[in-house]
Amino acid sequence: MKKLLLLIALFCSFSAFAQLDPGGTPDVGTPIDGGVSLLIAGAIGYGVKKYKEERKKKNESENENKNNN
Repeated sequence: MKKLLLLIALFCSFSAFAQLDPGGTPDVGTPIDGGVSLLIAGAIGYGVKKYKEERKKKNESENENKNNN
């Protein structure tokens, strides 16, 4: 059983080295397309929303404190 597992492990490691070159030019960088810019825009929008919520919560608590005094 151990020999079988050893053979399977060796075969898998050899097949990993046997992959062909995918072609293309390797010096071309990955472009930043619309997906990344949408992700950044969403993160900024989420941050603005959270900032407004915290500011509103702070203003409400200050108004409650003024009304209680």
